[in-house]
Amino acid sequence: MQCDELDIVVVGAGHAGCEAALSCARMGLSVRLYTLNADTVGLMPCNPSIGGLGKGHLVREIDALGGQMGQAADASCIQYKRLGTSKGPAVQGSRMQCDRFEYSLVMKAVVEAEPNLTLRQEMITGLIVHHGTCKGVRERCGLEVYCKAVILATGTFLNGKIHVGEVSYGAGRAGEFPSIELAAQIRALGLPMGCFKTGTPPRVKGSSLHLDMMEEDPGDEFLRPFSLRTHAIRRPVRSCFKTYTSVHTHEIVRRNLSRSPLYSGTIKGTPARYCPSLEDKIARFPQRERHLVVAEPEGLRTNEMYVKGLGNSLPSELQAELVQSVPGLEHAEIIRPAYAIEYEFIHPTGLLHTLETRAIHRLYLAGQINGTSGYEEAAAQGLWAGINAALAVKGLPPFLLDRSEAYMAVMVDDLVSRGVQEPYRMFTSRSEYRLLLREDNAALRLLKKGNELGLIPKYLVDELESKEMLLQRNLQLLETVRIKPSPEVNSLVQNKGGKEILQTLSGKKFLKRPEITVNDLIALEVIGGDLSSEERNLLEIMVKYEGYIERQRREASRAEKMEHALIPDDLDFQCVPGLSREMKDRLMAARPRSLGHMSRIPGVTPAALTAVMVGLRNRRGLEQQKSTRPQW
Repeated sequence: MQCDELDIVVVGAGHAGCEAALSCARMGLSVRLYTLNADTVGLMPCNPSIGGLGKGHLVREIDALGGQMGQAADASCIQYKRLGTSKGPAVQGSRMQCDRFEYSLVMKAVVEAEPNLTLRQEMITGLIVHHGTCKGVRERCGLEVYCKAVILATGTFLNGKIHVGEVSYGAGRAGEFPSIELAAQIRALGLPMGCFKTGTPPRVKGSSLHLDMMEEDPGDEFLRPFSLRTHAIRRPVRSCFKTYTSVHTHEIVRRNLSRSPLYSGTIKGTPARYCPSLEDKIARFPQRERHLVVAEPEGLRTNEMYVKGLGNSLPSELQAELVQSVPGLEHAEIIRPAYAIEYEFIHPTGLLHTLETRAIHRLYLAGQINGTSGYEEAAAQGLWAGINAALAVKGLPPFLLDRSEAYMAVMVDDLVSRGVQEPYRMFTSRSEYRLLLREDNAALRLLKKGNELGLIPKYLVDELESKEMLLQRNLQLLETVRIKPSPEVNSLVQNKGGKEILQTLSGKKFLKRPEITVNDLIALEVIGGDLSSEERNLLEIMVKYEGYIERQRREASRAEKMEHALIPDDLDFQCVPGLSREMKDRLMAARPRSLGHMSRIPGVTPAALTAVMVGLRNRRGLEQQKSTRPQW
C-alpha cells in the first residue's frame, strides 16, 4: 500500500521535530509529522525549563529565524531568571521555568493549526531508500508514504532502554515504545552509530515537602519574553526551592553503587559529563560534602515537582530512602522514580552542514539522534534541518551560517567537524566570537534572514529597522555631544564611585566609564528618553565594548576568508603531496567543504592545512593553463 506523495516527512514530534515540521510547512511545503503519541507533542520529558547559559542564546536565535520555541516558552512561563549577571553581556543568558503540560499543549495547538502540516500517530518502522536517495517511510501497518525528503528527529527512541537498578526494559522514554526496526535499518544502511546514556531525576508530591526548610528562589521580578512576538508576559509565577544533599545521602549512594547499572557494567553508553547523575557526582567528587538540589514546580495545575540534582538509576526501593535523606525532603512522596536511559545515535561526522546525511541523499537528522542533549539544541537543529530540507525540495541553495553569525552555526559546525564523544551541550565558551553572538542582538543578526526564508513577517523587519535607525542616531549624538565638568555631573560620578571629570568629554567617552549608564545620560538630558530598556542596554553594550567587538569582527573577517576557500568535492586527498597516510584517510572520511572547515577537524595540523592550500593552488594553476591552451 502507498499514499500520495508529500513534500516532507518528519519522524518524531519532540522539540526538533516540531520546529522542523513547522519551518517546512511555513515555507509552503506539504508536511506530515509522525509521533508515537499525539498527546506528547512538544513534550518536556526531563526538566521543566527552557533556556540557560548558551541555551537561551539558541532560543532567541530560533525565534529570530521564525521558530516556535520562544513563543511556546513565553505562553507557559511560570518563572524567569537572567543568569550570569555578575559577568559580561556575552555570557549572560535567560532561563524560563515553564508549565511543562501547558508548553506541550501550546505547541500541539500550533502544529495542528498549521495549514500545510498534518499530525499522525503511528510508528515508523523503516525508510524507503532507492539508489542512495531516501524516498519515504514505512508505517508499522505497512503503508508506504513517499516524499521528497525525510527528517529523522527520533530523540532517545532508537533502541532505547530504561534502567532502574537491576531492572531494564525497552522504552524510548517512560511509558513509550522504543524504535527497534528503524534502528536496525539505519545500521544496515551503513550510517555510523554510537550509544549514549542520559537520565532524569524523580518527581515528587510538592505538598509532601518541607519547603519552609529550603531556600526560596522566586526568580526575577520582570518576566522578559523570549520571543519578539510576545509583547509582555502576564502570568502567575512560582518559586523554586533550594536545598543540598546530606552526609547520609552520600552514604546511601556509596553503599549501593554496585546496584547502580552505571557501576555494575549494565550501562555501556557514554553519559553526559556536564549533567552527571548523583552516583557519578558522589563517586567522582568524594571531597564534596554536599551537592545542590532544587525542587522545581512542574506547572500551575499540578502538585508534582521536579527534583533537579537527584538524577540516579538506583533501584526503586532505594530511591525513597535516598530522596528522604535530603533536608526538606524527609517525608517526600515519589510520584515518578528516577531512571537512566540508553539510546543509539548517529555520529554527526556523517552529516553535511545542512544536516543531510552524506550516505543517503534527502535524509536529514535533527536533535538527540545527532548526539546532542537538551531541548534548545534539538529545536535549533530541527529548524536548521527543516529549512535546508525545504530549500533542497524547492531546488534552492542551502541555508548555512558562519560561526560568527549564530550559536546554532557553532553547534552544527562542531557536530559535523569534530563529532561527539559524549552528549553535546551548548555553552557560550564554545564560540570564539561570543561577544558578537549575544542574546540581545539575535534579532539584529538573524531577523532579516528569517524574513528572506519566508518565516518572519515584514512588520517585524520594519520594527527592527526603526530600532537600528534609533540606535544609530543616538550613537552619532554621543559622538558629537560634549559633557563639561560641572557640579551636577561630578556629583553623579562621585556618588557612583567614579573619579570626577576635569575636562570636557564626548558623550561616548563619558558612557565608556564603568560606573556610567545610559540612564545617567538620560537623567543629564544628554540623550532623549525614547529608548526602551532593551534598546538602552544594547546602546550601552555597543559603546562600552566597542573595541572588543571591533576586534572580534576583524577576527571573524579573517576567518571568513578561510570559510570561503572552498575545497572541491572531487579533490582526491590521497593525491595531495605532503600529507601523511593517516591524514589522507582522515580527510577523505571527513570531506571538508572549505579550508576553515578542515582547520577544525580534530588532528588536522598546520602543516596539513598548508599542504592542501598548496595542492589547491597548483590545481587552479593547471586548470587555468588548460583553459588558455589553444584549441586546434
